[in-house]
Amino acid sequence: MALSAKATQEFVPIKEVRDGIVVLKDGGLRAIVLANSTNLSLKSADEQKATIMQFQSFLNTIDFPIQIVVQSRRLDIRPYLLLLENRIKVQNEPLLKVQTKEYMEFIRNFTETTNIMTKSFFVVVPYTPNKLASTGGIFSNFFNKKNKAMEKEAQKQDFEEKRSQLDQRIGIIEQGLARCGLKSVELGTEEVVEVYYKVFNPGEVEGKIDLGQGQSA
Repeated sequence: MALSAKATQEFVPIKEVRDGIVVLKDGGLRAIVLANSTNLSLKSADEQKATIMQFQSFLNTIDFPIQIVVQSRRLDIRPYLLLLENRIKVQNEPLLKVQTKEYMEFIRNFTETTNIMTKSFFVVVPYTPNKLASTGGIFSNFFNKKNKAMEKEAQKQDFEEKRSQLDQRIGIIEQGLARCGLKSVELGTEEVVEVYYKVFNPGEVEGKIDLGQGQSA
């Protein structure tokens, strides 16, 4: 069983999630930006055209690759039902208690018979440094022999330099989305881990991410 788990991990290119940044095994960095959606069908024909043209202009200004991911999952109604249960416990009015219980039963039956889906929109922003420019790639063996502290400091400096380049790209993405009328936020460490957990465990429905939870690293 242990051998199987180890073999599975070898296929995952992620080394760690550090300060909200995904560090890959090859030294590359990835940031995840969560964006909200807009309903074009509610806009006028001119507004639809303007939004599409703005998004096209946004894509044309990007000189680096990005990945747009749409994650569709069944809505987990359990936290909402738990909230209603707690309200019943503190409710003093008998009639309101009965009405709340009936409402809970309606919600429970409705969600069991109807697949209510939620969609999350992510923009994955990459930065893959030149290996020759990477401090760790050239001097790692030297520092390993001479001084572990120097190696650690060099790795930290190398990460900060890469992160600075990545932050510039994140800013371009967030500004471009804002011009399209879309709110966006860079996910923090917990949110990034949750996203990847859901990707590798599609059967799980616990947890949620929204624009209010994401925090810039």
